[in-house]
Amino acid sequence: MSSLNDTPRSGRIHIVLAGRRNAGKSSLINSLTGHRTAIVSDVAGTTTDPVYKSMEIHGLGPCVLVDTAGIDDEGGLGRLRLEKTAEAADKADIIILVVTADSLADGFAVERRWLETRHDRATPRLIALTKADLLDKAALEQAMHETRAALGEPVPVSSRTGEGRARLVEALLRLLPADAGGHGITGRLAGAGDVVLLIMPQDIQAPKGRLILPQVQTLRELLDKQCVIMSAVADRMDEALAALSRPPRLIITDSQVFASVYAKKPPESRLTSFSVLMAGYKGDLPAFIAGARALDSLGPDSRVLIAEACTHAPLAEDIGREKIPALLRGKYGAGLHVDVVSGTDFPADLRPWDLIIHCGGCMFNRAYMLSRVRRAREQGVPITNYGVALAALNGILDRIDLP
Repeated sequence: MSSLNDTPRSGRIHIVLAGRRNAGKSSLINSLTGHRTAIVSDVAGTTTDPVYKSMEIHGLGPCVLVDTAGIDDEGGLGRLRLEKTAEAADKADIIILVVTADSLADGFAVERRWLETRHDRATPRLIALTKADLLDKAALEQAMHETRAALGEPVPVSSRTGEGRARLVEALLRLLPADAGGHGITGRLAGAGDVVLLIMPQDIQAPKGRLILPQVQTLRELLDKQCVIMSAVADRMDEALAALSRPPRLIITDSQVFASVYAKKPPESRLTSFSVLMAGYKGDLPAFIAGARALDSLGPDSRVLIAEACTHAPLAEDIGREKIPALLRGKYGAGLHVDVVSGTDFPADLRPWDLIIHCGGCMFNRAYMLSRVRRAREQGVPITNYGVALAALNGILDRIDLP
């Protein structure tokens, strides 16, 4: 049996609950999880910042339930809380819009206004009509009718009695997104019995005693596929190849050593990188490849935005803060300007930049990565990925294999 911590948060389905203050979002989370996960109070505005809770819900599997502040919050602090709610909604694979019969009075004006501000209209949405146990049959039918007309088909639930919970889980199941990218991490590149060589530099950026998350996720998928795996650091690639009785079908490398690995790889071996794999698994690979073409139009006065998912303390030889900027300036001129953002610190206005180069996004879920790609596209700013950009800068983008 899998434990609660077996699946990292970035690999879980994110279900964000949004609604007015005191609509019953926290109570609904407690009903879904079967635990007192969220603080419940009759006082409106009890939940302030989004609360993320990793859970294993029977039928849904590993997921993250996100409790948010009320979308009718007010004042200066209220605006800040609404920004946090919008940020959480950008990460959502599914949004549960929580409403009550009280919202009928203004025709769901708050809910409709909030939905109109959403950047991502394509996120699957479920309407939960809470506190249904407080309504008689006629009132419930009327509330259902008006909710359906204004927002969509609702699922009536009672967090107090548990009524409707099974229907809510069933409705969530119908909205679950397909496997990210539709093909897993390595896709068609490797199958059962294939020999795969992993080139994994253990430099100052690698956590001592651990592998970084893309390496772990890729390694686990290859094991699940029944592949035969050999791992080595870049300096031991020659010895690794010599130890094999036949060339590996696939070589997966850290993007930083793309050029040297490409020079040594057997002609019959496919080559890709962990970052390129993450580009397909977590993001939009065709968009990243198209974005890499913008590298050809950069010049000494260009501005590039480097976006990192994690908020680590930068160390020497940092790929996003040092190596990629150095490559860009070496190719296009020392005057090229590079800005770096990390974590959720992604600018709303991207137009000042000529190109965005994003990390693999292993700390984000796919919905959040796609929301960033979508925002860049809407503003006409090309976006690419570390691995894709490095392959292009090394002149081998058309010679590597894509998942």
